Amino acid sequence: MVKQINEVMPHIAFGGDYNPEQWNEQVWIEDAKLMQEAGVNLVSVAIFSWSVLELEEGKFDFNWLDKVLDILHSHGIGVALATATASPPAWLSKRYPEVLAVKENGVPYQVGSRQHYSPNSKRYRYAVKQLVKEMASRYQDHPALKMWHINNEYGCHLAECYSSESLEAFREWLKQRYATVDNLNDKWGTNFWSQRYNDWDEIQFPANLPTFYNPSQKLDYKRFMNNSIFELYKIEKEILREVTPDVPVFTNFMYEFKPLNYFEWAKDMDLVTWDSYPDPREDKPFRHAMHHDLMRSLKNGQPFYLMEQVTSHVNWRDINLTKKPGEMRLWSYSTVARGGDGVMYFQWRQGRAGAEKFHGAMVPHSSNTNNRTYQEVKQLGNELKQLDGVVGSSSKAKVAIVFDWENWWAVELEGKPHNKLSYLDQVYKYYQVFYEKNIAVDFVEPTGDLSNYQLVVAPMLYMIKNGQEKYLEDFAKQGGTLVVSFFSGISDEQDHIHLGGYPAPLRSLLGLTVEEFAPMADEEKNTIVANGEKYQVDTWADIIKLEGAKAIATYKENWYENSPAVTIHRYGKGSTIYIGTNPSNDYLDQLFNGILQQVEIESPLKAPKNVEIVERIKEDKTYVFILNHNNDPVIIDLKEGITYQDCLNNRQMTEQITVKNTDVAILAYEN
Repeated sequence: MVKQINEVMPHIAFGGDYNPEQWNEQVWIEDAKLMQEAGVNLVSVAIFSWSVLELEEGKFDFNWLDKVLDILHSHGIGVALATATASPPAWLSKRYPEVLAVKENGVPYQVGSRQHYSPNSKRYRYAVKQLVKEMASRYQDHPALKMWHINNEYGCHLAECYSSESLEAFREWLKQRYATVDNLNDKWGTNFWSQRYNDWDEIQFPANLPTFYNPSQKLDYKRFMNNSIFELYKIEKEILREVTPDVPVFTNFMYEFKPLNYFEWAKDMDLVTWDSYPDPREDKPFRHAMHHDLMRSLKNGQPFYLMEQVTSHVNWRDINLTKKPGEMRLWSYSTVARGGDGVMYFQWRQGRAGAEKFHGAMVPHSSNTNNRTYQEVKQLGNELKQLDGVVGSSSKAKVAIVFDWENWWAVELEGKPHNKLSYLDQVYKYYQVFYEKNIAVDFVEPTGDLSNYQLVVAPMLYMIKNGQEKYLEDFAKQGGTLVVSFFSGISDEQDHIHLGGYPAPLRSLLGLTVEEFAPMADEEKNTIVANGEKYQVDTWADIIKLEGAKAIATYKENWYENSPAVTIHRYGKGSTIYIGTNPSNDYLDQLFNGILQQVEIESPLKAPKNVEIVERIKEDKTYVFILNHNNDPVIIDLKEGITYQDCLNNRQMTEQITVKNTDVAILAYEN
């Protein structure tokens, strides 16, 4: 049986990617000592080591890795051992060129970077199996092994492949999905533009076409590529599970990553981990926070690990700004606050050679331990030792946002009434409302369990698969408040329109029909009126006909002046609100102020702007994280009658606490 993560790592995991193959043994020993000093207890090893582990086909050399793991273990440092399959060695591509992925234009990728393999290459899959079997057998009993890190950032650079093997696999996947060509023709709507197929071999990739592709075909291709890459993960997992049945496995997810359906993937992972590199220029911590909440939600609230972040600056943007003093620590605590039981970095030691040599690290090029970056790392690593009690605790959100990767794919396919719509921007827009009010949020799939929530928001849920509307109906019937935004309930899972008037599957639930869409030009604005106040809207206007709902905001301008823009409808014991446009943040702020007051959801503590207040809860204790993103100190009033324990400063607090600029306080109290 697989060990629980908090059984394997009963402390907050702290460390980073370690690349010892780039250094000699003397440096390994120095590194282990510095890791101890910095409070490091876990490192990922061998992520890109295939070429030095398997020098040529079937010729393995594990001696150097044996030494590295022994040194780390002797210094009390655990290892997330990578399977090294993320970048195939040059000999493999030379001997078997079919392992190379192929671009949409038919040109193969070449060796010299990373992730150049085709996920559907039989030879690549065979080579992966041989390497993983060797590694698993060799290290199954090594005391440093804490968990397996499978591959690395699947799909990061290459999420589509157009090789002959991929086309063969695509056709086979379609056979499994549709059984007959006639069924496929029906599901793809191929009577349009004379696209009907007589045989599976007639089907090609949705690529290199003179004009619009078939959206049903394109959507299935995205599903197929997600599945192909997912199969690679499961191939490795199966081997590791057989050899080391009690060792947890994972692969690292990414920020704002569209090609892979992480809800689907997470079901096969023992631990959700992800990599986050917010741009300091954006100064929008809510975006970073949203993805923490999303990652925590992928396994129903189970804590996650932040497997990669940077201490100072990355190397791959046009301008790579450095995090200001205190920012790295503050953002790391935001990770822990929102469910992170691990805070890791890329990378431990700054590289001397290669494309990432200017990427920041825990130890800089100078190896100077008085360097600001290393000192901040050391401070954080040793502070985290005081937070063992946080490990395994959870969030108790009463608000959920519906999030669906396949909807993301579908709504942004070409040929829509407005082809600049961004699904993620709409999700951010609604999430930001709750973030700024310090209201905890979970994310749920369209078929997720909504029974624990009082308020559910479904931003631009364009695709509703047959029967999914029942989950929303049941939620409202039982007393929940549901908010749905524009361009929702339009298509089914094939990207075919739900007939019967927009949004057909939601008409009775929302008490309305949308007679027309009225997209707005880039600079076009309109105004809505709600409770006598005016608010700006842009991007989109639904022309709504009421069928039981009541208008709570109306348009003030254009040919649809005075028609409903926002509606409310009683449904069962609950209510539904439909927002048929893209309103300004100040409108959403006042709208949700009223909703949250009505459903009696409030922040754990009152706080000024740019201060995060987040709770993590265990059976007997609540941890309150106060994160000040301002350049000035803030004073926070605490709850009356409660004595708080300051976890970082070992003191008791009542009434008020002052939190310095770019700083954090972590308070605990008995439930």
